[in-house]
Amino acid sequence: MFSNRSHNFIMLKHHTILASVLAFSFALTVPAARADSAVSADPRVKGLEVERSENNLFVSFSLDLSSVKVKSDREVAIFPVISLGDSAVTLPKVVAAGHNRYIQNERKNRLAPGDMLVRPGSTVDYSAVVAYRPWMETAVVSLAEDWCGCGFSLLESSTAELARLDLREKVFAPMWAYVSPRVEARKERSAKGSAYIDFKVNRTEIEPSYRRNPQELAAIRDTIDVIKNDPDARIEEITITGYASPEGPFANNERLAKGRTEALASYVRGLYSFPSSVLRTASVAEDWDGLIRYVEGSDLADREAILTLIAGTDLAPDAREWKLKKEFPEQYRFLLDNVYPGLRHSDYTVAYVISSFADPAKIAEVMRHNPRKLSLHEMYLLAQTLPSDSPEFREVFEVAVRLYPDDPVANLNAAITALSFDDLDNAARFAAKAGDSAEAVYTRGLLAAKQGDYSKAADLLARARDLGLASQADDALAQLRAMGRIK
Repeated sequence: MFSNRSHNFIMLKHHTILASVLAFSFALTVPAARADSAVSADPRVKGLEVERSENNLFVSFSLDLSSVKVKSDREVAIFPVISLGDSAVTLPKVVAAGHNRYIQNERKNRLAPGDMLVRPGSTVDYSAVVAYRPWMETAVVSLAEDWCGCGFSLLESSTAELARLDLREKVFAPMWAYVSPRVEARKERSAKGSAYIDFKVNRTEIEPSYRRNPQELAAIRDTIDVIKNDPDARIEEITITGYASPEGPFANNERLAKGRTEALASYVRGLYSFPSSVLRTASVAEDWDGLIRYVEGSDLADREAILTLIAGTDLAPDAREWKLKKEFPEQYRFLLDNVYPGLRHSDYTVAYVISSFADPAKIAEVMRHNPRKLSLHEMYLLAQTLPSDSPEFREVFEVAVRLYPDDPVANLNAAITALSFDDLDNAARFAAKAGDSAEAVYTRGLLAAKQGDYSKAADLLARARDLGLASQADDALAQLRAMGRIK
């Protein structure tokens, strides 16, 4: 009864899913072979719309019956059919009846509820609702005709396809723009600490068992031993810088700082057989910077005046200390008793180089036991071997950003990973520190889309495209347009 019709396709909105039938088929929803053989839709059907609510499916269109010829005592029933496989639902009919049959139908009320009685040659605005069923998600909308009054049979009736539905919820699924971190030619690391060695008054000799010295010296040894005994590490330099507190004559403090620093250096030399070039020393006669830092964070009375005095460079250290004691005696006594002891310290830094790793299995082992030995690039190599939707994949990038909290690439990749798991809070936190690269701008555009700020998303994605990330940005913009989020 009907010629072969085109397969029109429905692009649906997100919640109330409105289907607009297009003039031609798209390979997006059917195989390319169907798209290539597409012809125009049934010319009698105009403006087909299919709309789904939570429980119902609504179908509407305009049906032109100007070409339908029916004898006076005959009729034809034309009606939509929703079908998929063995499942089918018929919608109310449009019954076009000849003159005599029209009168008979009117008098005897032969039509079923919802059916429409019309005369041939008219144009009908059709609308119907049917209970939505899950199989309708990708069903076919067809137009059937019954000339004999035999009813509809899925196997025997002749139908013409009008549209193929795609009522699946459209999910924003952009491409991710991970960035491979740069390879570190030398993986330089350092371990730092401060030792508070107790010396007897005005002396520079270290007594290992004196007061808290056993614990302080043990901390230095432990720091060095951990690195020295690591087969993947090589110590290149140990620096010890000694500080004295500001009370008393500057010249004496300078002597104490130098002497005590050399004493600690000699102690370390006696424990290890490092080349002489490895161990370096420096000293600071009076730790005014440490005193300034303490006062800045304190609630001392006259704090600003004290800061102005101790941070000034117009007075020599001895004159500065004398003026502090004279003008602020109460605060000076407090500082002398509670702060100055902490200004007598020895800071040490162990600089070392870590071996590079290329084997993902080795990288995974190091990650489990000591991830600080890994570079960002090595962690990225490990991530490439893991499923992108796995907790292990996510953990790699989260560890990376914890170890390198200020690195833009670490933050960018962590933001992308958080986005892929719909963790928008962490994605926003990481994206804010991801820099201004095309990938960072693109990722902030994806975040804006996920947050529902589609105008901002469109602006950022367009900017990312202009910065050189055209393929990913255009794909994301096309998805947002297809979902009706942007124009």
